[in-house]
Amino acid sequence: MECFFFVIFTYLTRRIVAEMNTLSHKIALTINKYNPENTSSIEVMQYALNIIMNTLLILIISLLVGLFTGQLIETSLVLLSFSTLRFFSGGAHLKTALTCNIFSIILCTAIPHLVFLVKDLFWIVNGISLILMLLFAPNPDINAQIPSKRYPVMKLISILLVFSNFFIYSSVIGLAFMAQSLTVIPLKRRSLL
Repeated sequence: MECFFFVIFTYLTRRIVAEMNTLSHKIALTINKYNPENTSSIEVMQYALNIIMNTLLILIISLLVGLFTGQLIETSLVLLSFSTLRFFSGGAHLKTALTCNIFSIILCTAIPHLVFLVKDLFWIVNGISLILMLLFAPNPDINAQIPSKRYPVMKLISILLVFSNFFIYSSVIGLAFMAQSLTVIPLKRRSLL
C-alpha cells in the first residue's frame, strides 16, 4: 500500500514540477516583455523562479502532510531547522529538482515520526552533527559565488546553531540537524541521485 502511495506521490510531484517549469517560463517571458531593458535574461529569471516555486512546493506539501498526520508543529520545526542550517553550512545537491523535491518532502515529513528512535541517543546525534559541522562546514554550492572570506563566519554560525540544540534539547531539531550535517561531508564535489 505504501508503495502505491509513493508511486502516486512521485507521479504527482513530477507533473507539478513540469507545470511549475512551464509557469516560470511564462512568467519570465511576461516580465521581460514589459521591461526588457531592466531585466535579466529569460533563462536567469526562469531559473530563479523555479527555485522559488520548488521551495514553495516543498513547504506546502510538507506542511500539509504534517497537518494530516498530526505533526504540523514538528514538521514546521524540521523545515525551519534544516533550512536555516543548510543556508549557513551548504551541502550536497541532488541532480534534479524532482529528486530534490521528493527527497526533501519525504525527509521533512518523516523526521517528526522518527524522533522516538533517537530520544535516548540525543547527545550522540547532536554530538555527531556538531563534529561534522566543525570538520566540514561550510560546503557551499559552487554556483553560490560566496566569497571565501565569509566561510569562517558561516562555519561559526553553523556550529552555534547545532550547539544551541544542546540547550533547546529537541530530538526533532537534532534529527533535522543530523540530516543536514550529513550533506556537508565532502565526497568530492557531488550531486547525488
